[in-house]
Amino acid sequence: MGHEIDASREQTGLRVLVIAAVPAERDAVLRGLRGDGRFDVVAGGVGPAAAAASAAKALAAAEYGLVVSAGIGGGFPGRAEVGSLVVADAIVAADLGAETPEGFRSVDELGFGSSRIAVDASLAAGLTEALQRAGLPALTGPVLTVSTVTGTAATASELAARVPGAAAEAMEGFGVAVAARDRGIPALELRAISNAVGPRDREAWRIKEALDALEAAGAILLEVLR
Repeated sequence: MGHEIDASREQTGLRVLVIAAVPAERDAVLRGLRGDGRFDVVAGGVGPAAAAASAAKALAAAEYGLVVSAGIGGGFPGRAEVGSLVVADAIVAADLGAETPEGFRSVDELGFGSSRIAVDASLAAGLTEALQRAGLPALTGPVLTVSTVTGTAATASELAARVPGAAAEAMEGFGVAVAARDRGIPALELRAISNAVGPRDREAWRIKEALDALEAAGAILLEVLR
């Protein structure tokens, strides 16, 4: 089980809220954190809406200094290989916009808001460097939030062109980051790569290896935020 949110708990150091999507991700993060009381880890559900709602509920119940969206995800070929870790340098709602005869137009282009949320750059860089020092394959780059997991080479190519340098794809980061932004709290996103973004080949996914990498990353996150 994840830690219960307890607003009355004594504040000691930086308190961190971690939002995963499903229990397997939550449990991997918890194993890495080794029961450190500064962290609350929640399985908030799949997709940006569920993630945003879960994060907002937790943030309303207690005070935090950092929010992290963490879990497994897809890696863009040539950028993030299976088994590697990606720390977002930007969290991007890659399919938030409109289709037009001229192609996809982002919500930014439509004038209705922004599809990109910045992360705490110093924390992201520090975490990435610490992961690398620990011998874990890690890089930084934009992590895309989508509501439909990519399943074709054409869509993968379109997303990579839409967001230059895209490193990974997942389904919750933007929702978590919106909830954090609304409370004025910095956010990070951490993804362990289980599969390549592109043609859907479920048999090629390496979920156990990705969860193991996520657990290892949790231990490094614990050290970085001491």
